[in-house]
This record gives sequence, C-alpha cells and structure tokens, in this order.
Amino acid sequence: MTDFKYDPSVKLGMRPGEIVHIGEQKLDQIRVRVLDFNPQTIELKELSSIEECINYKNHDTLSWINIDGLHDTEAIARIGKDFNISNLVLEDIANTMQHPKFEEYEDYIFITTKMIYYTQDTTTMVFEHISFILGDKFVITFQERVGDIFLPVRERIKDPKSRLRNRGTDYLTYALLDVLVDNYFVILDKINSEVNNLEEQLMDSPTQETLKQMYKVKRELLRLNRNIRPVRDIANNLYSIESPLIEEKNKNFIRDLYDHTVDVNSSLDINREMVSGMIETYISITGNKLNEIMKVLTIMASIFIPLTFIAGIYGMNFDNMPELHTKWGYHVTIFIMLIIGAALLIYFKKKKWL
Repeated sequence: MTDFKYDPSVKLGMRPGEIVHIGEQKLDQIRVRVLDFNPQTIELKELSSIEECINYKNHDTLSWINIDGLHDTEAIARIGKDFNISNLVLEDIANTMQHPKFEEYEDYIFITTKMIYYTQDTTTMVFEHISFILGDKFVITFQERVGDIFLPVRERIKDPKSRLRNRGTDYLTYALLDVLVDNYFVILDKINSEVNNLEEQLMDSPTQETLKQMYKVKRELLRLNRNIRPVRDIANNLYSIESPLIEEKNKNFIRDLYDHTVDVNSSLDINREMVSGMIETYISITGNKLNEIMKVLTIMASIFIPLTFIAGIYGMNFDNMPELHTKWGYHVTIFIMLIIGAALLIYFKKKKWL
C-alpha cells in the first residue's frame, strides 16, 4: 500500500478552479455508463461520448451516470458545463489527493471521498478517489477506474419493488454511500484479524519481523483514519441540511448511515489503540529481556572480580613472595576462590537477584 507521490508544484500559480488531473492515470480512455430508471422501466446503457450525458439532465426518469477515468479534464469540463457544476468542484473531482468533503450548492450537492477495498488476492488495499454530484433527477459518480463495489446497488435497482426504484436521487446517493461505509467494515475486520494475530505473536515469541508488521498495520490505520473519519461529517451534513434535494422521508436512512460511520470510526480507534499498545508492549518486553541479560552478565562479573583479583596477585613474578614456594599454596588458593564464588552465589540468591 503506497500513497501517490504528489508534487505540490503542479498547481503552483494556477488560478482557482483550474481543472488539473492529479494522480495516476488508471485508464486509456474514459468510460460512461448510465442506469436510467423509474418504478416501471429500467435501462442500462454505455454512452459512446461524454456529450450524450446532457440528454439525462432533465429526464422524467432518474439517471445514475457513472464516469470511469479522471484523467480526461476536457470531458470533466464538458460535464461541468452541461450540468452547471462549479469549476471549483470539477477541480476537486480531478484531484485524487483531495481530502473527503461535502459541499451544498443551489442545484446540487457535491460529495467526494475514498472508495477503499482489497484486490482479489486480498493482500493489497486500494484507495480510489470517488465523487458524487447529487441533482434533482440525476446522480453523477466519478471514479478512477472501471469496476467498483456498487454491484449490490445495481442489483437492487433491477428489482421493481426496491425502494431505489421508487424514491429519489437522495435515496440512491444514500445507498451508494452506505455500500462504501459497509465496505469500510470489511476492511477493518481484516485489519482486526491481523491485529489479533500480531497480539498472539507478541505474547508468544515476538521478533523484529513482528515489530515491522505492527508498524505496517499502524501506517495502514493512520491512512484509513485520514480518509474514513471525515465520512462521519459528510453523513452528518447530509442529514442536517435543509435542502429540497433531500426528502424528509429519507432522513432516517441517512441517520442510520451516520450511525454506521460512528461505528466505523470507533472500530478504527480501538484498532489504533491496540496497535500502539502492542508496540509499547514489544518495546517493554525487549527492554526486560535486555535487563535480564545485563543482570546475568553483571552477576557473573561480580563473581569473577574477586577471583580475578586473587589470580592477579599470585600472577605477579616477585622472588620474595611469602606463599610462592608453599607446598599447598595452589590448593589453598583455589579453595579460597571457590569459597568466595559460592558465598557470592548464596548472597545473590538470598537477595533474589538470581
């Protein structure tokens, strides 16, 4: 998992509202799909050009226009012109480094956030920039690449009895955001499993690799926190605003979405605290092990210091040393050294240093 390396000088000196794609180009060309529906009919269509989108601006039906690819700034500018979208909004749509945000305008509501999911091998976490334009009869979504997590929403729209077929664009936007938030739970559930595994390793036999994994998970959680936490404010704003685009009968669903975002952030905080605590525990365990090693070495040194002193005295080559030619001098000296060593060991045992 790596962040796109953003060069701030890219936009240096540009006027506000200048549409510049910031990020990695994920597609060769943009792809535009429209899901057009009402309680009686439904049509899924892929458009051949961005100009065709204007046909769905004032339809009698509801239209979900999905645009894959953010690198084509001319196409984004054309959408902005046709649907009267501010250039400041278009600028945020094309900037994949944009922080999640919520903005209310006279004719539409703008939301941008991150769609987060794992690749098929479930080893790489993908952060994809996604934006929503909520209008009276249309919802426009902008994504970086083809493919998303919204298949359950598309399947529900196919059901004539579904609320999605019988309610407005505000309910469709709620449904899309709800899938995003539900997928955050999937991400955090996998993170939680990693944290539990690391906790077991920590209590069993932690290694340097364990510490590396803990720091890796901590970085993932920090990035998740940066991109998930603002979604709570987005849901709260969507619930709180007095806008003709948000029907009162759908407020309870949006309130439920807000509750889910609170739960996600709570789970995120718990995992962050657990990982931070585990790192501190690892450092403490490592410190205790080092202290035990130093204690053993100190005790060994303390025992051998007097023995080395005695050996040093009798290692001096003076001719007139009194005990130098004593018959039992060697045996007596060794005996005394053993007694001193044993006495020190007994002393350390009584002091519970061993």
